[in-house]
Amino acid sequence: MNLQQIFKTPNPIIGVVHLLPLPTSPRWGGSLKAVIDRAEQEATALASGGVDGVIVENFFDAPFTKNQVDPAVVSAMTLIMGRLMNLVTLPVGINVLRNDAQSAIAIASCVQAQFIRVNVLTGVMATDQGLIEGQAYELLRYRRELGSDVQILADVLVKHGRPLGSPNLTTAVQETIERGLADGVILSGWATGSPPSLEDLELASAAANGTPVFIGSGANWENIPTLMQAADGVIVSSSLKRRGRIEQPIDPIRVSQFVEAVRRGVNTTASPKPMSSVKLHSK
Repeated sequence: MNLQQIFKTPNPIIGVVHLLPLPTSPRWGGSLKAVIDRAEQEATALASGGVDGVIVENFFDAPFTKNQVDPAVVSAMTLIMGRLMNLVTLPVGINVLRNDAQSAIAIASCVQAQFIRVNVLTGVMATDQGLIEGQAYELLRYRRELGSDVQILADVLVKHGRPLGSPNLTTAVQETIERGLADGVILSGWATGSPPSLEDLELASAAANGTPVFIGSGANWENIPTLMQAADGVIVSSSLKRRGRIEQPIDPIRVSQFVEAVRRGVNTTASPKPMSSVKLHSK
């Protein structure tokens, strides 16, 4: 995975757009327009604050189905992805929770998004949705059938889950890359808002042997300069919300603070992205 080619930087910051509940989810509110409006506001705030990419998740659909989501969710996310890609000039990715990787890559391929996140690509994880089995074979074959070059970012020992068996981190990273053919790997803490340790990131980076390693949770402007010493990029959400509360919308000031902290941490002279990251034409 060529981070420079996709994100125009070797150390990308990917901000998360958490979608409000979608049709058929337990907390669906009945207005897709409200979901779209919130998503557009958050993508604009992320782009204005200087992130290098955006990933869209059906985060507030919880409790999740463990595998295939309802067709209405796929339809809604496809529509929203198209709207956001028409709004910002940043690379955009998608994560269809809890683990519907085939829908994610189908959506990404159709709207020409650049990447997807897969919570369980290989192995078996015990989660609050039950046992989730990785389906790397089906996903990689499907990507080939689609003629797609969408990149696959895969979690290793994903948060909110425990592996069946006792694989060590080094083995899990190597198998995700070498046997699951992930284009990049993601390392998180034990839950949303919990960061991985620097030691684990160092182990993961050594095992990845040049494949990009992303911090997947718990990053904030206080710990990110340290964590980025052992990672290539970061996926961030909670600390960018107003007052750091997950249910709140994105705060562009907090985005700017985080971006500045990352840039300091990696000792780069790259300047924050200008407002031109947001298209000003009407949709």
